[in-house]
Order: sequence, then structure tokens, then C-alpha cells
Amino acid sequence: MPKHHSPKLQVSVSSEIGRLRRLLVHSPDSGLGKVVPSKAQDWLFEDIVHLDTIRRKEYDYYTKILLYFLDPEKIKGKLAEVDREENKRAFYKPGDDRFFRSDKVVELQWLLSDILLDHEIKLKLVASVCAIEACSYDTQKQLQRLSPVQLSKTFISGTMTDDVMLFAPIPNFIFTRDIGIVINNYVLLNKPAKKARTREALLAKYIFFNHPLFAEYQDRIIELADTHHHFLLPREGDDKKVTLEGGDVMVVSKDHLLIGVSERTSLEAAHQAIKVLFEKNVVKKITIIKIPKKRDYMHIDTIFTQIKRNVWILLGNFSRKAIKHEDEDTVQWILESNKKEDKMKIIQFRKKDPGNPEYFDNLEDLLTDISRNDLACTEKVRFLYSGNNEFPFDAREQWTDSCNLLALKEGVVLGYDRNDKTVEAFRANGFSVIHAHELIAAMESGDTDPDELEDTLILMPSAELSRARGGFHCMSMPLYREDI
Repeated sequence: MPKHHSPKLQVSVSSEIGRLRRLLVHSPDSGLGKVVPSKAQDWLFEDIVHLDTIRRKEYDYYTKILLYFLDPEKIKGKLAEVDREENKRAFYKPGDDRFFRSDKVVELQWLLSDILLDHEIKLKLVASVCAIEACSYDTQKQLQRLSPVQLSKTFISGTMTDDVMLFAPIPNFIFTRDIGIVINNYVLLNKPAKKARTREALLAKYIFFNHPLFAEYQDRIIELADTHHHFLLPREGDDKKVTLEGGDVMVVSKDHLLIGVSERTSLEAAHQAIKVLFEKNVVKKITIIKIPKKRDYMHIDTIFTQIKRNVWILLGNFSRKAIKHEDEDTVQWILESNKKEDKMKIIQFRKKDPGNPEYFDNLEDLLTDISRNDLACTEKVRFLYSGNNEFPFDAREQWTDSCNLLALKEGVVLGYDRNDKTVEAFRANGFSVIHAHELIAAMESGDTDPDELEDTLILMPSAELSRARGGFHCMSMPLYREDI
């Protein structure tokens, strides 16, 4: 098995905003171009996407920005060559010999092809994939004959080299955050809620347990077990199922973890996670945030993310004012106060005394507490709101991931260019706003140094990417952030 990486590679994340140094991504593969309208929702996409646009005109900008920030040697001074028409995007294709292959902007597909060089792993993984996809024995033999590079491509796209489709694509693989999460120097693997993501979880598990990149962390990979009797329960027992996705997990400080209970993460998974993370002494405090089980919320990172120690972005529905109904007619509030589906519940458990949790009645109080007490912030805690807190823009822009931002470093975040009112909120709060193509040109010419950038919202092209229902927080699994 080739060791492309130093075994001393560090895996450690103890905040949402520390300088990002290494992350796991997956660029859009051909499977995204095979999603048909009738299956889009089953495969958790909101719509069908145009593959060439999502790659060349959108995701490639994400790749470039990540490389300039995390691994500039791979791209700086080479941009014109990389983007020459005749090179046909070879630099961005994980199966191509000219692929950028960075150990800082780490592509899942080539990690998978690395581990498939091991014959024993290849046999096991082919058998496992064929079992969950109900393939014929003949298909299994066919898959075993493929090269590691071809096989990794087929496992992800569902398609053989001759365009024969063997099984469904896994278009959500671009949302690498959901396959697992680094908590300090542990890796918590997910258990997806939807059948469409079963193969993703299997491939991720094999990568984490078998790639030399993670060799030193084998005893720090945590898998949540299902409750031993959940399959004996009737359908109403679905809450007893253990399902967990990374978009519902946030490491806000080295001692404090947030776990969302949502459409995709069950109460039972939160319970199991609290138990195992306290037992292993990974964190000292875990806050559970129960949000309405609605498609438009999905994960907690669709309703809030962190920008700086003292700055957060969130959907106004979960603000102090909205939860306490401060601006509402009292009669209306009384009549509507029993609408259970829109209730949020926040419970904070401490390792030293889990039987006496603390409760918060709105997100702003919790996030203010994190800024002040976990991050020792003395500045005023500020909140920016989706759509600048104006209806209907708040709901429209939250749907296109205005709250789902990735911090490359404290105060420098990536977001979609389509959320105009949210951009206004950033400007009003003293942030610079720059489009991705302008920033790339400035970094290539040397006019801008990524390390010197401060308080900036980087706007990414998003016409097709936003149809997939996930922002850059979803499209990243940080492996290493500097401590703040």
C-alpha cells in the first residue's frame, strides 16, 4: 500500500473558526449529472443540476480558493496553465494523472483509489458494496477486475467506464462534512438517516480505517452503535434509531460540542454520542439543540454558523426576539404558542454533572454564552441574520444556504453570491465583500495575501451548487484547524 502521506500528519479541530489548514472534499462527479427529476428528492437533491456548469463555473472556484489558502504551491503561478482549454480540467479530476493531489485539500476519491490498491481491502469493499446494492455475482466479478482508479470512480458515480450504470449515484458525497467530524483529535463517523447515503458511509468508514493518512488515529475513530433492540420496535420507534450527520455537529471550543437533533440526526444518536464522548473524555460539555424536523432546516448548520469569536450568522426565526414573541400581538401569541412543530429546545450537559443540565430558550443566548464563556470574548457579541432579517428574504436566502458558511480563518468566510440581502447585512457590519474570481486574480498576481485578509465575505458562484441544498460548511470536513 503506497504511503503518499507522512504518518505524522496531524488531525485536530477544536473550533469552527481557527485557521483552516487541512480539509476533506469531494468534487462533483459524473453521478450528479445522472440525477433524474423523479429521483432527485429520493437522492436528497432539490433539483437536477447541470454538471459542466457546477464543475467549471462553480466548484472549480472553490478548489482554487482552498488551494491558495491551504496549499498555494500547487496553484500559485500556474493558474493560466491549469485553466487552459486544451487541458480539459485535468487538474481538477481525481482520476487523472495531472490531478492536483494535495495532502491539505484532500480529495475523497483518490483516498479511496489509494486503499483499493490493497487486494484484500478491494475484495472486502467490492463484496460490501455489492451486498448493499443487491448486485449480481457476475457484477461483483466485473468490479473486481477494475483498476483501483476506475473502481473508486464506479463506487462513487455508480457507473462503469463504458457508461453502464450499475447502481444509483451518491450525489451527496460532495457534502463531506456529513460523513464524519473531527472533534479535537478524534473522528466521529456518521450514521446517515437516509438510505440514499448508505454507500457514502461505507466508503468513508473504509477510508478512515484503512488509509495511511489516518494510521495514527485508528483508536480514535468513534462509530456509534445502534441500540440493540431498535429493529424490534414498530415504525413509531424510529426515534430509537441511531442516525447522525456531520452537519448537526459543531466543535465550538476544545471543551464544548454542539449536536443538533433534526430531520437527519436522532435523539438516540445524541444520547449515544454524549455517552461515548464523555466516557472517552473528548469534551467536557455537550449542548443538544433540538430543531423542527423540517426539510428547510435539515441540519443545525443550515440555521447558524460562526464567523468570528463574537460574530455569528443565523436565521431570525430562532433569535431571542422571535422565540420570546417580543414584536407580536399578545392574543396571536397565546393562540399560536402551542404550535409544537416550530419549537426549539436547547439542553446543555456537563461531564462532571450530566444529571443537572442547563437550559437556553433561544439560540442567541446560547451563542452569546459560547462567545463569552468558552471563547473568553470581551467584545460585544454580534448577530447577522439571513436575508438581513427581512421577510420573505430571510426564508428565501436560508433555503439557499445564507447561514451555511465556511470559515477559512476567523472572520474570512465563504458563501453563495445569490443571497443579496445577507450580503447587505455583512456590509452593514463592516465586512468587505469580494467575488471569488476577483480574489483569485488578486492572489495569483500577488496583490492579496490570504494570511492578511480580514473580515471578508467571499462570494462564490452558486446557480447550480445551491440546487443541491448545501453550502460550503456542508462541502467541507475540516481535518486540521489551528487553535484559536
